[in-house]
Amino acid sequence: MNEELKAIWRSLFDWVMGNGPRPENEVIPPEPPPDLPFTLKPKDKYSRFHEATLKERYSQWVEIHGLHIFSIVYSGLSVLTCVVVVSLLLATVAELPPFGDEKNPANNEVIRRYVEHGGHETGAQNIVAGLILDYRAFDTFGESAVLFTAAVSVLMILGASRRNKQDNELSPNVNEDGKNFLQRGPPIKTFRKDDAILRGVATLSIPVILMMGCVVVINGHLSPGGGFSGGAILSTALILAANAYGFERVHDFFNERTFIVSSSTALMIYALSKGYSFFTGANHLHSIIPKGTIGNILSGGLILPLNICVGLIVAGTLYGFYALFSEGDM
Repeated sequence: MNEELKAIWRSLFDWVMGNGPRPENEVIPPEPPPDLPFTLKPKDKYSRFHEATLKERYSQWVEIHGLHIFSIVYSGLSVLTCVVVVSLLLATVAELPPFGDEKNPANNEVIRRYVEHGGHETGAQNIVAGLILDYRAFDTFGESAVLFTAAVSVLMILGASRRNKQDNELSPNVNEDGKNFLQRGPPIKTFRKDDAILRGVATLSIPVILMMGCVVVINGHLSPGGGFSGGAILSTALILAANAYGFERVHDFFNERTFIVSSSTALMIYALSKGYSFFTGANHLHSIIPKGTIGNILSGGLILPLNICVGLIVAGTLYGFYALFSEGDM
C-alpha cells in the first residue's frame, strides 16, 4: 500500500514538474559532493605570479603591468624631450644679438669675407655659387641627399604596392602595329595618334631645352644658374618627351635603374670631393685641385663638377616624381 502511494505521489510530482514518466530501470546518478572549504580552485594570473620562476615572473609582470608603465614612461620622456629642446632654442634666441644692429657679425665680418675674398678663395666669379658649393657645400650636399632619399622612398612605396597587386600577372597589351604581346605588370602607355602638334613642338623644343639646361649647369660658377636651376630645366625636357612620345620611349634611356645609378654616383662624387677639399683646408694642406683663372669656363675648382652632380640629381628626382605620380612607374 505504501509503495503504491509513493508511486502515485511520484507520478503527480513528475506531472507538475513537466517530466515524463520515469522508466522502471532508470539509474539516478548520485549527487556531487558539496565543495569543501579546502577545495583547490583554478588560479588566476595574479596568484600564479607568486609561484613562478624568476623568468616567468618577469614575463607575467610585463604582460600585466608592462604596457601601461611603458606608455607612461614614453609619454613622460616625449614631454621632457620637447621641453628640453624648446628651452635650448629659447635660450639660444635670447643670446642672439638684436636684428639689424651694425655690430652684428652677419653684417660685417661674414658678408665682407664673401664679397672681398670669395673670388680668390673659391675661384668662382659668381659669389652665390662659391657660397653654396664651397663655403657651405655640405648644406647643398644635404639638400641633394634629401631629394634623392625622397624619390627613392616614393619609388619603394609605390613599387611595393604595385608588386603586391600585380605580381606574376600577365596582361595582354597591344602595340602600335596592332599585334598582341605579353607584358608583365600594367599596360604600357602609348602616345595618342592625335598628338601630332605636341610631338612636333616637342621635337623642336627638347634639344633647345636640353642645351639651355646644360648651359645653366656648366656656367653656374660664372653667371646666375647652377645645378638646381639647370637640373630643373633638364627635367622639363624629360617630362615634355614623356607627354609627347609616351613614358615607354623615355624609359628606353632613362628608367629606374638609370636614375638610381646616376644619382647615387653623383652623391658619392660630391661627398668624396668635398670631403677631400675640407680635409686639406682644415689642415692647411696644399690641394691638388687648381682654382683656375676667374672668368674662364674651367675655373672655380670643384664648383663645376659639383654643379654637374647636383644637376643630375635634381633632373632625375623631378622627372621621377612626375613619372611615379602620373603612371605609378618609372
